[in-house]
Amino acid sequence: MAGRGRPGVEPQMEKREEFARFVRTGVSISEAARRVGVNRKTGMRWCHGRTITTARGVVHHYPSVLAAASEPDVSARYLSEDERTRIADLTTRGAGVREIARDIGRSPSTVSRELRRNTDRSDGSYRPFAAQRLATTRRARSGRGRIANDEVLRRFVCEKLKKRWSPAQISHALREEFVDEPERHLVAETIYQACYRPELGGLARELPRALRTGRRRRRPRRRPDERRPQKLVSMTMIARRPAEAADRSVPGHWEGDLITGRSNRSAIGTLVERRSRFTILLHLPGRHTAEAVRDALVAALGSLPSGQRRSLTWDQGSELALHAEIACALDMPIFFCDAHSPWQRPTNENTNGLLREYFPKSTDLHVYSPDDLRFVAAELNDRPRQVLGWRTPAEVLAKLTTN
Repeated sequence: MAGRGRPGVEPQMEKREEFARFVRTGVSISEAARRVGVNRKTGMRWCHGRTITTARGVVHHYPSVLAAASEPDVSARYLSEDERTRIADLTTRGAGVREIARDIGRSPSTVSRELRRNTDRSDGSYRPFAAQRLATTRRARSGRGRIANDEVLRRFVCEKLKKRWSPAQISHALREEFVDEPERHLVAETIYQACYRPELGGLARELPRALRTGRRRRRPRRRPDERRPQKLVSMTMIARRPAEAADRSVPGHWEGDLITGRSNRSAIGTLVERRSRFTILLHLPGRHTAEAVRDALVAALGSLPSGQRRSLTWDQGSELALHAEIACALDMPIFFCDAHSPWQRPTNENTNGLLREYFPKSTDLHVYSPDDLRFVAAELNDRPRQVLGWRTPAEVLAKLTTN
């Protein structure tokens, strides 16, 4: 029989799209069908959709041309149906990609990508309503993420999170651990999402306090507590600190502070080398008086080579009232930050934030022994840092010391 097995009449896509546009502007189905030149029954089928079962039992479902109108709202960063319709109109008029982009207020690359993806290759035409359906089909659906689906990957991430590594550090480590397996390379945000959203990664179920902060959802950073002004005599201010300390060009310049416990009755001294971010913790078993801090600082820094003792920067806390004696004993100048300016000791402030994961606020810090402090310092110094090119502070300091 003539015509058997050959394709049927080309679907009236242009008329369907024009019909849908009329209906969405409030025109009745009958009037819209008359305007585009089709039978009213055809317009009804286009409007409501239809299902056809063939003699072989195969079911074909043709959705309504208005189905896109009932879709839930999506982010404004995606092209809307109206924008796609405008793209089609301008394309028909012969407008270029950049002209279309200016008209709809989008990037030229967005328009170019849209036309490349959704243009009918058979005849080179761009049909906006078909493009909208294709885009809706391609839109990502929520589901289990790569961490949840890959046991080896999840085990690696969990192990590093238990060691209090940050997602950025884990992300870099994955690229070194699975060099030839790019499917196991994750950006830091993927790991954050796996912690914040159990349905994607499951880490919140396995590690209730997965992130170092212990948070289960994002929260804005809080401003650091403002310290009360102190009056120390004969202070050398940070403005007089040598430029080599400010630009971290040479090692041996340290920043220091105290982290305190409940009611400020206990404290741990913290020292951080600016160039390598190497951390030393000072054990203060009794009261953190000026004498106790002096003795702890001299003992900790006095064991270092002279080339590693170039300067110390501290805030204006009363615990450093004996700074002149410390400077004399160590042959090391001490500089003081301006009042209420913790950002002038950025490395130390950042380290103190990390240490609060080990020594929470409002706890008694007297319970920690020198061995406990050495363990915590060793864990921090063995943690890769992005600012160091993903090397550890211990590695950087060792290399600087040998050079």
